[in-house]
Amino acid sequence: MTSKKQMRSAARLYAVQALFQMEVSGQDAPGVQREFEDHRFGADVDGDALAEGDVDLFRKLVDDAVNWQAKVDQMTDRGLAENWPIHRIDPTLRALFRAAGAELVESDTPPKVVITEFVDVAKAFFPDGREPKFVNAVLDHMAREAKPEAF
Repeated sequence: MTSKKQMRSAARLYAVQALFQMEVSGQDAPGVQREFEDHRFGADVDGDALAEGDVDLFRKLVDDAVNWQAKVDQMTDRGLAENWPIHRIDPTLRALFRAAGAELVESDTPPKVVITEFVDVAKAFFPDGREPKFVNAVLDHMAREAKPEAF
């Protein structure tokens, strides 16, 4: 049995993957969302079951990332080094910042939860790199801008 927390964590991971796929393939949100919901959520891949995801959170993150992309990208840019605007960073990180930024801007989830969850997503994509620390620093900056009252 998958817990609600595990399903929400999986939804965040899937949202990052979906946003990445949208960027590299040019697909639209409804098409990618349908594909993920039909073929990834709980799917069996070579005998291993993929996690079930919280469909509502997944859809909200993808939709909000698309709808608030300009605002989130600007917040991300302000958290990055001056010579490294968002368009120059790894596309997986770009997708991660967009999903996390959408949750920071458009949800009541405490910022510390959003940061922890997306740092965990970064660890899944970059298990041996410095990216999780980088993600933590940028998301902390973004959270302080999006929800200063939480700090």
